[in-house]
Amino acid sequence: MALVLEARDLPVKDVMGSSDPYVKVFLLPDRKKKYQTKVHRKNLNPVFNETFIFSVLYDDLRQRYLQFSVYDFDRFSRHDLIGQVVLKGLLDSTDLHQEIEYTMNILCAPQEKVDLGELMLSLCYLPTAGRLTLTIIKGRNFKAMDITGSSDPYVKVYLLCQGKRIKKKKTTVKKATLNPVYNEALVFDVPADNVEEVSLIVKVIDYDRIGHNELMGCTAIGSSFIGIGRDHWLEMLDNPRKPVAQWYPLLETVPGQIPVTCSQPLPVNLSCLNGRLVGKKIIEG
Repeated sequence: MALVLEARDLPVKDVMGSSDPYVKVFLLPDRKKKYQTKVHRKNLNPVFNETFIFSVLYDDLRQRYLQFSVYDFDRFSRHDLIGQVVLKGLLDSTDLHQEIEYTMNILCAPQEKVDLGELMLSLCYLPTAGRLTLTIIKGRNFKAMDITGSSDPYVKVYLLCQGKRIKKKKTTVKKATLNPVYNEALVFDVPADNVEEVSLIVKVIDYDRIGHNELMGCTAIGSSFIGIGRDHWLEMLDNPRKPVAQWYPLLETVPGQIPVTCSQPLPVNLSCLNGRLVGKKIIEG
């Protein structure tokens, strides 16, 4: 049982100087069940006091963890991810019937400092075949890298396993365009037993026939990353054998990562810390 109590000092997300926050609660890694709190209008210090119950066997608790994603509700467009908290060590309590209160810093989604354009990507995973397909669909509003006011962009993708690069692939170069259309599928062999351990780094690069190729922007996809890339990856796992498309804003640097174990410190150098989330866990044997 997870009780979401309150959040404090959330960042401003709208022009009125406020936010409309709510919290999504997931039991990972399978995400078979998720809950959502009510939206609290125009409130940077919302008090939720909502309880959510997950059915899970005691023997499975060591492999399970809770994710709390804080969103800003927007009636007219995509809801903005404010940040996330991951709670591991669900068996660390000596008394499983004891109520434990946690106050945790929210690990914020990366903020785009400059407009580098967007890249549409599609993910599809076939568990039986152990095949991960990343389709580079198209880009829009890329940054001009040439003196002619254009670019020659291509996309390079790295497959990582536990943070180590094990494979790389790239698309063709699209000449003299800031809005390239690729529709190219990059296929990686990823056994079902390893799918939780892999991630993707995606880089958009301007090809230069004479000089050095230049990085135009990048993003990252996987359960260990913060923001859109994490949500997109988990949506893919929730919908096996179905392509799931998503627009990604290009960033100057790769987004920060969520700590992979409860004993590791938050990577403050890779992300901002805005706001705090207070909650409780109650585990019944």
